[in-house]
Amino acid sequence: MRDYDEVTAFLGEWGPFQRLIFFLLSASIIPNGFNGLSSVFLTATPEHHCRVPDTANLSSVWRNHSLPLQLQDGREVPHSCRRYRLATIVNFSALGLEPGRDVDLEQLEQEGCLDGWEFNQDIFLSTIVTEWNLVCEDDWKAPLTVSLFFGGVLVGSFISGQLSDRFGRKNVLFATMGMQTGFSFLQIFSKNFEMFAMLFFLVGMGQISNYVAAFVLGTEILGKFIPESPRWLISQGRFKEAEVIIRRAAKINGIVAPSTIFDSSELQDLSSKKQQSHSILDLLRTWNIRMVTIMSIILWMTISVGYFGLSLDTPNLHGDVYLNSFLSAVVEVPAYVLAWLLLQHLPRRYSMATALFLGGSVLLFVQLVPRDLYYLATILVMVGKFGVTAAFSMVYVYTAELYPTVVRNMGMGVSSTASRLGSILSPYFIYLGAYDRFLPYILMGSLTILTAILTLFLPESFGTPLPDTIDQMLRVKGIKYRQTPSHTKMLKDGEESPTVLKNTGF
Repeated sequence: MRDYDEVTAFLGEWGPFQRLIFFLLSASIIPNGFNGLSSVFLTATPEHHCRVPDTANLSSVWRNHSLPLQLQDGREVPHSCRRYRLATIVNFSALGLEPGRDVDLEQLEQEGCLDGWEFNQDIFLSTIVTEWNLVCEDDWKAPLTVSLFFGGVLVGSFISGQLSDRFGRKNVLFATMGMQTGFSFLQIFSKNFEMFAMLFFLVGMGQISNYVAAFVLGTEILGKFIPESPRWLISQGRFKEAEVIIRRAAKINGIVAPSTIFDSSELQDLSSKKQQSHSILDLLRTWNIRMVTIMSIILWMTISVGYFGLSLDTPNLHGDVYLNSFLSAVVEVPAYVLAWLLLQHLPRRYSMATALFLGGSVLLFVQLVPRDLYYLATILVMVGKFGVTAAFSMVYVYTAELYPTVVRNMGMGVSSTASRLGSILSPYFIYLGAYDRFLPYILMGSLTILTAILTLFLPESFGTPLPDTIDQMLRVKGIKYRQTPSHTKMLKDGEESPTVLKNTGF
């Protein structure tokens, strides 16, 4: 029986049908960005202070002095979480005593906001913070909501592939689109914080599941247009299939392929070797690949913390929050262009390190900007987002080039999981701004610079063929070579990999 590609070959490779499917699937994942960053506005915390009931029998003077003052951004403002004991100041007001003149306010007993809070509505009329009073002792719940969303993304990435394999790509695609839309709509009717947070978790699951299903569906429909990797086929000993794809690529490019691509003696030697199966443990099996894996995990997690942290921090910047959010998104466009140019012409680790140094250093400079030059602080934050975004886009290519073909997909999967964990942690980096306005920038800037230094210890992959086997990773330059006893027989001193698989210049 002919295979699927042969049966459907008459359809062509890139006709109107394939183009329609491509654009429809691309359009289906556009709303994912809306849900991902809606938390910037949903969890925003407006300025607030304790409510003093209108029914309290207070003179206008005492009502104006019913809240203790706290220092915030260099100015004194009413305390967000404390007020003077209401019963006490009501008695003082009834006795005709004046605050400051007859009563020392610093000696007055204070209490919490027993009657709730009043929120500034100049920017936000309502958020989940104002809806359920997620301030003071409960202020940790707002970042938890965002972390749960990214937790849903992490969980959804694990189960979405299994669901689409069992129930079909189209069914899962539309089910998760409906799930994402339906649960987002249900959030409007949330009765409490717990209900909202759980629904947001499910929205995160629906978002990534929608993306994965669309990606798989598009790959399968456009599968004839997207051939299998010849490099992977070679690593699996499937040389005839690899040669067909290589010759087809040469024909499309208008190049005459040589009559013999693979030497028959080399193919016979390789075919006689037992093909090894690989697992995720191979990412930790040797010293070299173990160091690459550990550093990749740190790299992905730190960059993710910086990227999502800066994206979520826009409400805390001076100026219009909507304009700042717009600028935070726009600055990514030139960052991607720069990353593309750097990947084309310059070494990977130096490009990555430069982008990370740029992003980290400007974030550290934010604390040195005078308070009246808040526009300069906003510009520095945007430059930081620019550098981190450029590094984020380059790390995908760099990581894929570091791992050998036989475990490359697993290496990318582990690194991507580390990125998800970084996104889960990022809201709490911003949460630390409640204790010190510059603390999130100091932490993110310091981590980014340390990661830039760490990047310099990774091997360089620019201009060198990709590694195909784990044996080739034993000769990676840039990391101290250590050979474990289990690999002594696999790769002896002076022994080289077969020519057909000798593709690494590490």
